[in-house]
This record gives sequence, structure tokens and C-alpha cells, in this order.
Amino acid sequence: MSKRKSKESHMTVGECVSQAQKCLRQRFCRQELSTRPMGLESQHKHLLELLRRTAVHGESNSVLIVGPRGSGKTMLLSYVLKELLQEKDVKSNIMLVHLNGLLQTDDRIALKEITRQLNLENVVGDKVFGSFAENLAFLLEALKKGDRHSSRPVIFVLDEFDLFAHHKNQTLLYNLLDVSQSAQAPIAVVGLTCRLDVLELLEKRVKSRFSHRQIHLLSSMGFSQYLETVLSQLSLPADFPDTKFSDEWNANVKKLCEDKSVEDVLRKHFNSSKDFRSLHLLLLLVLGRVTVSNPVIKPADLLEVGRLSSVDSKANILHGVSVLELCLIIAMKHLNDIYEGEPFNFQMVHNEFKKFISRKSHSIHNFEKPVVIKAFEHLQQLELIRPVEACSVKIQRDYQLMKLMLDHTQVMEAIQRYPQCPTDVRQWAFSAFG
Repeated sequence: MSKRKSKESHMTVGECVSQAQKCLRQRFCRQELSTRPMGLESQHKHLLELLRRTAVHGESNSVLIVGPRGSGKTMLLSYVLKELLQEKDVKSNIMLVHLNGLLQTDDRIALKEITRQLNLENVVGDKVFGSFAENLAFLLEALKKGDRHSSRPVIFVLDEFDLFAHHKNQTLLYNLLDVSQSAQAPIAVVGLTCRLDVLELLEKRVKSRFSHRQIHLLSSMGFSQYLETVLSQLSLPADFPDTKFSDEWNANVKKLCEDKSVEDVLRKHFNSSKDFRSLHLLLLLVLGRVTVSNPVIKPADLLEVGRLSSVDSKANILHGVSVLELCLIIAMKHLNDIYEGEPFNFQMVHNEFKKFISRKSHSIHNFEKPVVIKAFEHLQQLELIRPVEACSVKIQRDYQLMKLMLDHTQVMEAIQRYPQCPTDVRQWAFSAFG
């Protein structure tokens, strides 16, 4: 027995790594929070209190959670529901119904999904309803049974709430909000949306039945809180099977977050995007570098992932263009510097390129004009340049005004990293930017 216990408590390194990856991937992919959300304390308190009143006291409510994509709307709601279900008098009493505007594209599909999630298929049975309204009335009658003290509270979560407003006559929204307002059965309607103007989409009769409670997620999280979030998201839970491994892992994560180079990578990421979704994606990539031979996350792993995640796709395209195409890009950049960002045409670029060939270059072949036109058109296909206006029949192709879709730093980086870039071209590029 003692051998068996010791075998369970001391897992191999491979098993520990596999279990740690499974645990953390589950957390990142399901957008779960291991601790209370940072920078959203007031929103968390408001939502928890609102749903508790429905779950415990049978009070009907409706609320909208509004915020940009990736701001943590679903994550906040999941954490609040998880917290709520841990209370004794709530867990056995409450019922949850999750609907998504992308999946339930009309009220009939939504009604079937509500019937399934409330386990009312047996009640509906083989009954044939003449119309959608009849079916809805029967289902709502099943919800209304008894008074609000004997009915089980139901929380309706409507993801992509604004899409439900596009349903014909907004029948589902009207009936749900009507039930919540008239307190016929204890229900809470929680809508999640990224549209600030969502109330303007509602019909007058629907709007009048909505409580007009809105929780806005405009995160005021600072960088120190962001670092704490990274620390909590990468830390293993207390109930991890191997205590020794989890202690070492958590100590390493703490040390990792104090590293200056790691802090610089995270600060760059924080400045470009504060949302949890992009953070979880970054941490997923870091977690993928953990192996049996490398059982902990090292600063080098985060630096490499940070570099890969911030790679410029257009700069990458430039690494694969021909030397002629690169010369044309440099000529365009040179024209941008001279004419302060004014549009250019092929003829201007070709003249600039010919000047370079005649004066400076000894290593670049003097290409024929049709070849140069072909290279110019290829750059347009790659969307590195685009026409200022739609192509007109009256304008010759050589004189159509174009605009360069790259900035100074992107071109400079491409030239520095370009494999075997001719010295003349490199010098011309530097003189052009000089």
C-alpha cells in the first residue's frame, strides 16, 4: 500500500510535464481565471451580487456585459458562475442555459436549444405545434410553473447578444425579458456583446422590458497587474498530483516574471494588446516549448516566442522578393522621401531605377522595361503597393497613381535581413533613407 502511495505521489518528469501542459492548456483554451480578475473588481462584484439575488432570492434580472473582443467578458462571467456554484444553496437549485447568436441563428433553433438544455424534451415529447408562438408559449408555461419561491432559477446567457436583435420581431428577446420583468419565474438574462450601440437595435417593446443595466469592461489594468496575471496564469494549482514538481514549477515562474528581459517582452506585448485572448495565445506558445529535457520555462523561450509573435508579415514577404523588386521598393521609398508621401506612378519609379543603374550600380543587370513592369505588377499582387483610385480606362497603366503600403522601418529591416543583398543596393537604400 505504501509503495502504491509513493508511486502516485512521485510521478516521472515526463508525466509531470504532460500533466502540467494539460492543466495549463485547459485553462488557456477555456479562457479560465485561476484567481479573481485583475482590474475588474467593481464589475465582478456587481455581476456576482446580481446573479446571487436571482439564484438565492428568486429575483429576476437582466444585464448586458459590454466590451471589446478579448476584454474578458466570457471569462468574467465564467468566474462569477463558478464562484456562485460553489455556494451550497445555489449549486443544486440553479439552471444554466447558454445560447450563442452565431449558432442559434433564428428563434426556432434557439427554442430547441433551450428545451434541450432545460431537459424538457420529455415534457414536449412528440407534441406537434402549429406555430412558433405556440411552441414558445408551451415552453414558457413550463418555466412559469409555481411561484418564484418554488420554481428553480434559470440563468440565460446570450453570447453575441446583438445578433439575437436581428431575429424576426425579436420574439425570443421579448419573451425572455417579459418573463424577467413580470417575475413570473425567477430568471436572469445576461447578454454579452461588443457593440456599444446594442440598445439602439432593440425594438421599443423589447427595450421597455430590459432593465438597462450595463456592465462595461474597459480594463484599467496596469503593467504590474498584468505581470501578476501572467504569474497566476502560469502557476500550477495547489491540487496538482506531484507537489514537489508544482513547487519547483511555481518558483521558476515567479523567478521568470522577475527577469528583466522577460519583463521587456511582456511590456511590449502589453503595449500592443492588453486583452486576455492574446495573452493566452502567447502563453500557449511558450508552454509548447516545455519538454522532458527542458521541464521548466526559461527566459530564452519567452524571448523566442515574443519574437515570433511580433513578426511583421509584410516584412516577411519582402524577404522573398527578387532583387529587382527590392530595387523598385527602394525607388518608391526614395520618391516618398522626396515628395513627402505623395503618390507615384510606374514611370516615376522606373526613371528612379534607371538613374540608379546608370550612376551607381555595377552589379545589377539593366532589365528591359517589360520585365520591370512585370515586377511592378507582382508587387501590386502581393499588396505591397496599391492604386490610390480605382483603375480608369482613360489613364494609362504606366501613369496610374500608386501608394506604398510599407513604412521606413519595415523596408530597412527587410534590407538588413535580405539574403545576399548586393552591396550597391544596400548602399543605395541607406543613402535614400539618409
